[in-house]
Amino acid sequence: MSWFSRQPAVNTDVTAVDELLTRGVAEVIGKEDLRRKLLSGQRFRIKLGIDPTSPNLHLGRSVPLLKMQDFQKLGHQVVLIVGDFTGVIGDTSDKDAERPMLQKDTIEKNKKSYFEQVGKLIDLKTAELRYNSEWLEPLTYREIGEHADQFSVSDFIARDNIKRRLDEGKRVSLREVLYPLMQGYDSVAVKADVELGGVDQRFNLLAGRTLQEHFKQEPQHVVMTTFPVEGTDGRKMSSSWGNTINFNDIPSDMYGKIMSVRDGLVEKYFTLLTRVSISEVAEILQSHPKEAKIRLAKEIVTLYHGKNAAEKASAGFMKPDDAREIKVSSGAKLRDIAQELGVSGSELRRLVEQGAVEIVGGKSISSIDVALSSSTIKVGKHRFFKINVE
Repeated sequence: MSWFSRQPAVNTDVTAVDELLTRGVAEVIGKEDLRRKLLSGQRFRIKLGIDPTSPNLHLGRSVPLLKMQDFQKLGHQVVLIVGDFTGVIGDTSDKDAERPMLQKDTIEKNKKSYFEQVGKLIDLKTAELRYNSEWLEPLTYREIGEHADQFSVSDFIARDNIKRRLDEGKRVSLREVLYPLMQGYDSVAVKADVELGGVDQRFNLLAGRTLQEHFKQEPQHVVMTTFPVEGTDGRKMSSSWGNTINFNDIPSDMYGKIMSVRDGLVEKYFTLLTRVSISEVAEILQSHPKEAKIRLAKEIVTLYHGKNAAEKASAGFMKPDDAREIKVSSGAKLRDIAQELGVSGSELRRLVEQGAVEIVGGKSISSIDVALSSSTIKVGKHRFFKINVE
């Protein structure tokens, strides 16, 4: 039976609960109380919010999602909120400068495939899926004032990044003060028992507890995951820096990007971005660094695209000199060898349109209908094929 099938009862296995509360976790507010309740079999509502500030989710976003998956596998109700309202305002928890407001149409465009992308990790059939515009947009000024009255200005400006910006003479918009109120009210609206988030969001996560107490709800427990995850260039993984490994990257590109990260990140990637057991990770790390990274790349690609795709990506990861030969007849077109290239016709067309198929030492191929010549072509970033026209 797949783990996607609904479980009749909450799993109270001690080992599973302890790993849930420790793996990739920086802090748990109310940890012992939460552990006791989890072991008692109480079913919780687990909240995670994601703002659609870019069209693609990347592996940095997967850390709390995988923690949500852990809760879901134990039989708890997960509540995923796409912040189509909070995304317009913007969270500056991890920013050193004011984040610009986003246009509503940008948010609408970005959010279209978010649930589909999240579905690679979360069982959407049993998850509760919400947009926070549902309850935030109708709020009146009186209600917002009531929420704001639960916090002081000093609470907000005491946050490390806000204090640093003020000390440096940088502008802090009053709009930024509203974000924790909105994220906190999300917890009230969905009656969250547990909220997941990164350590940079600590103030926002605790705001949920404050507002729940005000509205006579039991304050949520907070599970804070470690953050950040470094990207392909060693800096924090961020869409604005272009150093991301995205959920929707094609298997070969995802595999290649993982192989390109520095060796020192392998253990962290295994711990945060996979669910290979910690004991097995320790054994894997005893092997040659390249072998460990190959295993890591396969595990992550399998998670998002399946085992067969991971094996194909691994087999296709090579240098130009190792290119696999493909023999074609005179007049054959690029689209005729899509299957031998390991992609579908539509995927090949998309790669060509993105300029991701090129002749080594030459130009990008502009059409899938181009006639093939004897040459070496690169498909994506790490797959090479030697075309031999007979």
